[in-house]
Amino acid sequence: MKKICSFVVITLLVANMAHAQAAFRLGIKGGTNLTKLDGQSFNNGFKAGYQLGGFIELDFDKSIGIQPEVLFSESNGRTSSNLGSVLTNLNSNQDVKLNYLSIPILLRINANKMLTFLVGPQYSILINPHETTLQNGQDAFKKGDFAMLGGLQINLSALRIYGRYGIGLNNLNDVSNQDKWTSQQIQLGIGIKL
Repeated sequence: MKKICSFVVITLLVANMAHAQAAFRLGIKGGTNLTKLDGQSFNNGFKAGYQLGGFIELDFDKSIGIQPEVLFSESNGRTSSNLGSVLTNLNSNQDVKLNYLSIPILLRINANKMLTFLVGPQYSILINPHETTLQNGQDAFKKGDFAMLGGLQINLSALRIYGRYGIGLNNLNDVSNQDKWTSQQIQLGIGIKL
């Protein structure tokens, strides 16, 4: 947790120092998450959730910048009939809701004033780990998820329309190493520059 807080503070300090030299914009955003939890324990297919939060656009020049964000993000999945007896309070064919505080730090590549490409890492902190508690009191999911994002954003005056794809890079399974659980996510939404 200390590393994450330090990372956010450093990002905000860099953004503040660069404010005098670069284009600096704040905004709010919201949208839909379509999440797929991969692994033998989960059904294939994307399930809808949502995201809400804020962003900073920091352009160093006309073509490049960064976009740090802080989002409350809901990711949903569904267990499969192959679940077995590993999880006691998750039954076969049961919905799973994971709430995250997501912090993407994205590179902004501005093709022109209207189109921006976004790519970069996202770290997400699981807020509700105890909703998937095992028989022995352990949590089923790891408390953090590291992912890579890529997508585009359309800029219409103060309105931002975005779509991006994220792929989880680490194993979310905190139960055993037998079944690797990873995530995929499609994020669609709108933002408003303040």
